[in-house]
Amino acid sequence: MDYDQTIQYIFDSVPMFQRDGGTAYKAGLETTIALDEHCGHPHRAYRTIHVAGTNGKGSCSHTLAAILQSAGYRVGLYTSPHLVDFRERIRINGKMATKKFVTDFVEQHIGFFEPLHPSFFELTTAMAFCYFAQEKVDVAVIEVGLGGRLDCTNIIRPDLCVITNISFDHTQFLGHTLKAIAGEKAGIIKRNVPVVIGNAEGDVEQVFRDKAAAMDAPIFFCKDNAKKYDAALRQVDQKLYMSIHTDLFEQFGPINIEGELLEYCQKENGLTILTAVSQLINRGYHIEETDIKTGMNRVCGMTGLMGRWQLLDNRTKKNVVCDTGHNVACFESISRQLSNLRSIYPKVHLVLGMVNDKDIAGILSLLPKDGDYYFTRPTIKRAFPEDKLTEIARQFGLKGDCYPSVDKAYKAAISKIDDRDLLFVGGSSYVVADLLNHWDELSSFPSSAKGFLSSTKGTVK
Repeated sequence: MDYDQTIQYIFDSVPMFQRDGGTAYKAGLETTIALDEHCGHPHRAYRTIHVAGTNGKGSCSHTLAAILQSAGYRVGLYTSPHLVDFRERIRINGKMATKKFVTDFVEQHIGFFEPLHPSFFELTTAMAFCYFAQEKVDVAVIEVGLGGRLDCTNIIRPDLCVITNISFDHTQFLGHTLKAIAGEKAGIIKRNVPVVIGNAEGDVEQVFRDKAAAMDAPIFFCKDNAKKYDAALRQVDQKLYMSIHTDLFEQFGPINIEGELLEYCQKENGLTILTAVSQLINRGYHIEETDIKTGMNRVCGMTGLMGRWQLLDNRTKKNVVCDTGHNVACFESISRQLSNLRSIYPKVHLVLGMVNDKDIAGILSLLPKDGDYYFTRPTIKRAFPEDKLTEIARQFGLKGDCYPSVDKAYKAAISKIDDRDLLFVGGSSYVVADLLNHWDELSSFPSSAKGFLSSTKGTVK
């Protein structure tokens, strides 16, 4: 099989959450352990950092990887989902796994895993761990796929665990209370391994304290460092920047950092990342002040991160931003971001699509009522029908038409905006994936006057 045939085989032959939803979710580590034993426990060949949480774990994973890269480490990065290319999930120093490795891995192990019937994520995790061992990484940043306790990444013994925050998502698997969800996320806490907690209060905080105590794991809450950290989004020349001032590092003293990621939620993520870095330094990692600055300021280019309030460079020179946020907590930040930009972009257009297992009403209730909406659906089985989304949106005072695909919705929107408008595309990772998969065509449809966002950092070229 060539690479394209191999990827099609993987997509067609194993249960895939992106495509199949809950039927692809396997609660247990038996298959993962079998794959790991078959492959010779590859994750034991390098150091690891384990990152879980409801929101922000992708941004934190990429930024930690960028900082470690800046410090001279050979860094593996395992994240999900991918947006354009399957190999986005498996990177070393920002470069995707080779097509040859993916093809060779499947051909070499197909006789073992076919009778085992692994899920897509189980197979992909084994592939990533093997690739990092083969390529002799120094350390790998491993993002949890779903939950934590029963996630197939949870066979590693990391140097550090990070749990970014807890909010409602995937409740059908993780529980219907924040306390229950926290219990699943806390499952990554390992005996005697320090854990950083990004945001936790009340019962959620106590869940983490109890688990850490049971595992004799040192626990560090970011809120304890709040007085040593200050972050703010500032507007300069029609652009937003995240500026960080911190004295979390005794060996450095106060430092100022400019972050490349621009969402409001990155203020919280920034503290989580810096607290994690301070613990890595305590664990013997050699990280300098310049490494922290470079990693945070160049994370997108260094690691290939996409879809986090991403300002898209396009030939129309119109102001287009996309974001993979897909739950209520994400849209609280997105809505705040849109509101803040109204002084620059008085008119907002939104291409919006969702999948059927999200709190659709909760998300719609947060969105601006004076926006122009283009309701659509991503190209996956779990997509929520665009006509039903339009009907529900009208109950919240949101007005617009519906379109059968993201590219059609985008074309309708881009033809109506001018250079002082902002176009937001999101509601699901899969909406952003559809946009980026058609970007070569869409970025030139149609031509218009130059906007302001196209020259900012983190753009797709």
